[in-house]
Amino acid sequence: MFEFLVEVQRSIYAALSEDIATFAEDRHWSTLFAMLPLGIVFGAAHAMTPGHSKAVLATYILGSGLKPVRALLTSFALSLTHVSSAVVLAVVTNSLVTRTLVGAGRAPSLELTSRLMLAGIGIWLIFRAIRAKPHVHREGVAVGVMAGLIPCPLTLFVMTFALSRSVPEAGLAFSVSMLLGVAAILGAVAVTSVWRETLSLA
Repeated sequence: MFEFLVEVQRSIYAALSEDIATFAEDRHWSTLFAMLPLGIVFGAAHAMTPGHSKAVLATYILGSGLKPVRALLTSFALSLTHVSSAVVLAVVTNSLVTRTLVGAGRAPSLELTSRLMLAGIGIWLIFRAIRAKPHVHREGVAVGVMAGLIPCPLTLFVMTFALSRSVPEAGLAFSVSMLLGVAAILGAVAVTSVWRETLSLA
């Protein structure tokens, strides 16, 4: 399954790169709109591969008993941060990006910050569980933001490619469509987690 998803992403990435190059030459908006559905499929396939804090999201929702709306907001915050942080990196600066074959598309400082913040939240949640005092779950969106701080490397690649062709609008359009695909999968994880928690309490 993993190999299939990687192959799907590879094929879509090649098609998107070609579409962006074509748009850079002809500037026809039809070319740009034609690639948006591919971006959604690309985002969904990408989110189904390992990573994207799906385990963190599901564990948090199961452990905190979030209602469906809050669970979806948390998953969307994760998706939005994951994609938009890559856009910001591509637009503002490439200095944080490791330019090695193995580490291409990674932002070590943001990854470390995300992991430390998640570890801190985990320790805090364990501490609160031990104290067993009633509390209101208001940190869901914050957890989503922190879990999504690791930039999406594929968005970063496409955005950087679009900027190199002087068509940032193509990169942004792709990023929005990819966000929709990622959010659909993470939203499904959130809803499934709430559903499982509801069944376990029934």
